[in-house]
Amino acid sequence: MYQYDEYDQRIVDERVAQFRDQTSRYLSGELSEDEFRPLRLQNGLYIQRYAPMLRVAVPYGNLRSDQLRMLGHIARKYDRGYAHVSTRQNIQYNWPKLEDVPEILGLLSSVQMHAIQTSGNCIRNVTADPFAGVAGDEHIDPRPWCEIVRQWSTFHPEFAFLPRKFKIAVNGAEHDRAIIRAHDIGLDLIRDAGGNIGFRVLVGGGLGRTPIIGEEVSSFVPWQQILNYCEAVLRVYNLHGRRDNAYKARIKILVKALGVEEFARQVEAEFVHLKDGPSTLTQAEIERVASRFDDPELPPEPAHSEAHAAHLASNKAFATWVGRNVRAHKTEGYASVVLSLKTHGVAPGDITAEQFDTAADLADRYAFGEARSTHEQNLVLASVRQADLYEVWQQARAAGLASPNIGLLTDIIACPGGDFCALANAKSIPIATAIQARFDDLDYLHDIGEIEVNISGCMNACGHHHVGHIGVLGVDKNGSEWYQVTIGGDQGNQAALGKVIGPSFAAAEMPDVISSLINTYTDNRHPDERFIDTVRRIGIEPFKTRVYAEREQRKEAHV
Repeated sequence: MYQYDEYDQRIVDERVAQFRDQTSRYLSGELSEDEFRPLRLQNGLYIQRYAPMLRVAVPYGNLRSDQLRMLGHIARKYDRGYAHVSTRQNIQYNWPKLEDVPEILGLLSSVQMHAIQTSGNCIRNVTADPFAGVAGDEHIDPRPWCEIVRQWSTFHPEFAFLPRKFKIAVNGAEHDRAIIRAHDIGLDLIRDAGGNIGFRVLVGGGLGRTPIIGEEVSSFVPWQQILNYCEAVLRVYNLHGRRDNAYKARIKILVKALGVEEFARQVEAEFVHLKDGPSTLTQAEIERVASRFDDPELPPEPAHSEAHAAHLASNKAFATWVGRNVRAHKTEGYASVVLSLKTHGVAPGDITAEQFDTAADLADRYAFGEARSTHEQNLVLASVRQADLYEVWQQARAAGLASPNIGLLTDIIACPGGDFCALANAKSIPIATAIQARFDDLDYLHDIGEIEVNISGCMNACGHHHVGHIGVLGVDKNGSEWYQVTIGGDQGNQAALGKVIGPSFAAAEMPDVISSLINTYTDNRHPDERFIDTVRRIGIEPFKTRVYAEREQRKEAHV
């Protein structure tokens, strides 16, 4: 975990004091709504459908146990007893009172947290692999590089008022678990033929109204120059990005309009003036930042635990959980545990104050005091002794954090939707819970196998529906809530956008639609073939045909 130095802490403390004064002036009438709006947005505060929403930054998903407890305390005292993990690895509170927000920010500051740049047209929270530092397929730990980007981008005067929000993700593993291809800038840590560290740079990815997979603009940027190169990208965007149309303001629109070759040419032209400039990184700077991470020294453990093997053999429920929620670790005798925030009947990604406390306790007892949030809206205990997995499972299960569904159909990604968000066209949470209710048989879920269902309540795509194996988008049709369905989307190394199967569906139809899609898959799959693989092999037409044919049959039966 990264530990603040005195400059980090001073910046956050001064921002809290500043916003406390701004809020006081707004509440007393000294600041108008128009004057206060940009100030609150700079501090992560939105006005949603029913109440303010506060978005708390969780840089690259890393959390300490004291931070988890503070998040739980805030949920209990200042919200309605819960919070929400977003697809950007952040934490959102849906019900804080405006007058309490400065106090909340002060409490966050006391545990080295903040809400800076979680909203507004600036560089947002930098995200990464939730298994960074412990994954067996990792080439280079991305966390120090994420932290460097975070420090560089925080309050950067040239990028405080970009044409639109800007998102950066960093990957350092063989398998991309940060969706770098769906970001404004995706940074892929690599080594060249000589073993030198650098970055493959992807630009112009993003979801939303115009989903686009990012394209490579440089195959290798030396690590010393990566901030200079990112600055060149942002300068080209700042110069040419649309400011007259919010729907066409993202960098992906600019890259598409210019063409990736021309965009890359302009970046290189700008880079000439920035190369070796003030933002050039040195080994001393890398070591300074890396030294602020207090990663635990893992005591040696045997590769095989007899007690663990015995529990696996004697307890089917535990073995099922291990098979879905436990991941391999780079260190012998350890594993990573995913705590599921996808209990049936609960909004995906929601976590109660009591569950925050339990996660903190588990982190302290079994995971060296740290946890991670994921863009799939779950939590991770990065380093757990294999011998402790049974105890972790028992305690997580008692707290509702051990649903053995990671990567399965009910591990749904969903935005808060129309239940909270003023931008939403339709509700997301009821669709997610209806699907979970339909597929509540764990044996059947495991037979279906790996499948990703992503739900968004509007075209802003906060639920990442474009890259779900099955994507669901809420749309408005003559004042009613309807849902458009895509299939074939994917994230990771084979990132792809799903294709719309046809006209939209009413909310009540959605569980039946998902059933038709799943049945088409199980009738056509080859042995050991995932849903996404079957879609790629046979195309969307068989799925489309069955979904709409069965829809008509239901209508006729109803008549």
